[in-house]
Amino acid sequence: MATKGIRSRFIHEAITVHFSGSPALEKKPGCPQSFTWRETRFIIVEVISEWHDYRRRGDMARNMRSAHLAAAMRRGSWGVGRDYFRVRTQDGRIFDVYYDRAPKSSDARKGSWWLDREWLSTPDGAASG
Repeated sequence: MATKGIRSRFIHEAITVHFSGSPALEKKPGCPQSFTWRETRFIIVEVISEWHDYRRRGDMARNMRSAHLAAAMRRGSWGVGRDYFRVRTQDGRIFDVYYDRAPKSSDARKGSWWLDREWLSTPDGAASG
């Protein structure tokens, strides 16, 4: 994909997400229907793209046999990786949000949701919104 004319604003802030029902898989919940950021609720009207990063980092990258590591990078393993979603909201803004599968602590075993960035222009150079 050409990057000429593409601009984005890095945000990296925690968000609260909202689903119409409980996700079937706790560690792979899929894209939410909306999210709240800085006290504003954004309704998602389109999932533009989705991708997954199941790389193991730091000590986690060294604690697995290479034969098992390849499979884990394809489908993930418990508490490792991120699920990304590029979404368009009801007001026409485009954001990248992701679910970090890492548990917060041994008592809080669920992952967390993050707003990664807002796209200020699209791949063809046209302004979003």
